[in-house]
Amino acid sequence: MKALQAIKSKALCAVALAVAASLGTAAIADEMKLYEKKGAYADVKSDLATAIVNKGLVNDYTGNIGAMLTRTGADVGSTRPIYTSAEYMTFCSAKYSRLMMEADATNMGFCPFVMFVYEPADKPGTVVVGYRAPASAKGNDATKKVLGEIDALMDSIAKEATK
Repeated sequence: MKALQAIKSKALCAVALAVAASLGTAAIADEMKLYEKKGAYADVKSDLATAIVNKGLVNDYTGNIGAMLTRTGADVGSTRPIYTSAEYMTFCSAKYSRLMMEADATNMGFCPFVMFVYEPADKPGTVVVGYRAPASAKGNDATKKVLGEIDALMDSIAKEATK
């Protein structure tokens, strides 16, 4: 099980890095929705997990990106800390997954939904909750509609976690 989780984590990180490299900084900023909250990282992470559950959803997996970066920093010639803590949570909605894939089978690429929480090393006490906005995607009208609904769902979760 740990090996499968490690593979999933590495695959998600590789995809994220590839997307980031191909988009450039301005495009990434436009696609990310970020909310900040002053407080303890563990509390905000718990608030995010609770906000997901409050929508009737299940957190399928929590990945620890911060630990991976710390563990591998020296391997890639870097010792600069980026985060004090950084994790992501994956979850799905049977309703929205079905709707988006009925609109276009290719929309499977938006599943699972991913939200992240981190505390930047250079801003201790400030915790960021965010997600990549699915509504920025192109597609047919049905795809745009359901991705807009998913965006609203994720936005409400992020706002609840940071209120």
